[in-house]
Amino acid sequence: MRGRQVPSHPTSPHTTEFRVDNQSSGSIGKREASSPFADSIAIVILRIIFVVAAAGLGASLAASMSAKIVPGEEQSTAITPYLVFSGVLLVACGVIFLDLFIPRKRIEVISAIYFGLLIGVIFTNLLMLALGPFINNPGSINPYASYVSLGVLITLCYACVSVLLQTKDDFRFVIPYVEFARDFKGIKPLVLDTSSIIDGRLAELSETNIFDNRLVMPRFVLMELQGIADSSDKLKRVRGRRGLDILNRIRTSKRVDFMMYDTELPEFAGQPVDMKLVLLAKHLDGKLLTGDFNLNKVAKLHNVEVIDLNQVAAALRPQYLPGEAFQIRVVKPGEGHDQGVGYLDDGTMVVIEGGRDKINQTVLVAVTSTLQTQGGRMIFAKVESTGA
Repeated sequence: MRGRQVPSHPTSPHTTEFRVDNQSSGSIGKREASSPFADSIAIVILRIIFVVAAAGLGASLAASMSAKIVPGEEQSTAITPYLVFSGVLLVACGVIFLDLFIPRKRIEVISAIYFGLLIGVIFTNLLMLALGPFINNPGSINPYASYVSLGVLITLCYACVSVLLQTKDDFRFVIPYVEFARDFKGIKPLVLDTSSIIDGRLAELSETNIFDNRLVMPRFVLMELQGIADSSDKLKRVRGRRGLDILNRIRTSKRVDFMMYDTELPEFAGQPVDMKLVLLAKHLDGKLLTGDFNLNKVAKLHNVEVIDLNQVAAALRPQYLPGEAFQIRVVKPGEGHDQGVGYLDDGTMVVIEGGRDKINQTVLVAVTSTLQTQGGRMIFAKVESTGA
């Protein structure tokens, strides 16, 4: 578990509630999400067509075998067409059962198997063409040649599939469309870290249609978040569970394009989570979205673009010029003799001259000056008149 400090932003006395409107329209640039019901119907129709086609194949084979049966033969021979038909249907049902038994199929595994079989068949044909003169006797065909060919086919197909399954993350030039980075064209994806999820502001930002980018949640970050939620420390446990709730809201929102990234890259081996995030952002040619100061610095050292939530929040704070007036509630006395202190909705502290005797009152103040510090921005103002 990392000892990462999740930065917190100044908060006002009011509690912010995160709400996700799942019925709202998707963001610009997001692919249309297909209906789960429509997908289920399409899969059911496909399976029905497959069973009907298998039944047709079985009936065709049974009919051809029936035509070869001579009247008066044994009853066992007459039953054979029915056994063939039943066998074909059982094989079809077995394929469908296997499909139902493995509902989540990874495209890289399927592609590795497909390309492994294809390469195995090609290599077998080339090898048998080369070995043909040595296997077959001149003027005759070796009766064992077909068995040799079948053995070579099985061996090479197994070897090719095995190699591709074990190295599917290394040989992306062999399986080009398995490379998920190629799916991110145009706008760069945003890779999320633990602090950006626990922070909570990302949930509000995702509801503003500001994200045209795809939000990528690495599996190892989710595992880290689950570890925090299961921590024996009460504060960490609360933060972790809150982060999981926020992640669920973002995942189910139709305003953002959210993706869970499951692939473990070879360069991740032995690396801490922070370094994995930097490597993944470079691999996807994306940006890192974080609120972690240290991760921000490490990512910039590796020339990875970073969006810092704290900097975004600071940039979105309203800018008040000297002389501008606004209403604010005085919540406590200040350090000065006649000063009171209030807070804007974004947490900015306002020092109010003449506000000490107006605590727990809403007053109209005019800005006199502003001060930018490392901890944030302070506004100095003076009371003009008492509000409601």
